[in-house]
Amino acid sequence: MKNRNTIEEYYEYRDKIGNRTELYRIVAKRYGVTSALYPGSHIDIAPSLVIPKVIYVDNFKGAVNFFKDMEMIKKYITENKEYEKPCDIVFMGQDYTGELDVKPVDLIISQYAGFVGQATKKYLNTGGILLCNDSHGDATLSRFDDDFEFLGVMGKNNRIMDTKLDDYFVLPRSKNVDLVKVKEKMKGPKYKLTAENYLFRKIK
Repeated sequence: MKNRNTIEEYYEYRDKIGNRTELYRIVAKRYGVTSALYPGSHIDIAPSLVIPKVIYVDNFKGAVNFFKDMEMIKKYITENKEYEKPCDIVFMGQDYTGELDVKPVDLIISQYAGFVGQATKKYLNTGGILLCNDSHGDATLSRFDDDFEFLGVMGKNNRIMDTKLDDYFVLPRSKNVDLVKVKEKMKGPKYKLTAENYLFRKIK
């Protein structure tokens, strides 16, 4: 019974957060991603459907319990994946701000889990991609980080838009962004123009 319920739990969670498979598929295809790190993943295993190697990191009890059933998770991914290679799924039940025993990856995924990009960018290949939203200010910190280049945004239709990027991360009345306040509040500022997700390339 438990095996069946593991995937049911994922479907319930996916119904709640929305199916992000298309988001991950488009990013992986556009940037040739074959490996990803997903800190604060909870139980969103959608990246493994389109990316051969994904490392999930989360110390939340619900996620730790979910990934105990790795056999069923791998069976589900194997039956539904969109690539030829065998799936390679790793789960680390720890705080992503601590030291992670991982090799550099092509993509880091940050979804509603704090300052993921800042905490884990050392595990991103130079030239690798950070996919993040700004719910906690992660995209803001990346935008003003010299290690990253702002590549584009993703709208609700999951299309990558890479024009007029100077229109983003602009405050009303052209105020300066207070990064100290962003870090303290863990909240993205209210910009004139926003997007669902932002894309950055690690340049150094």
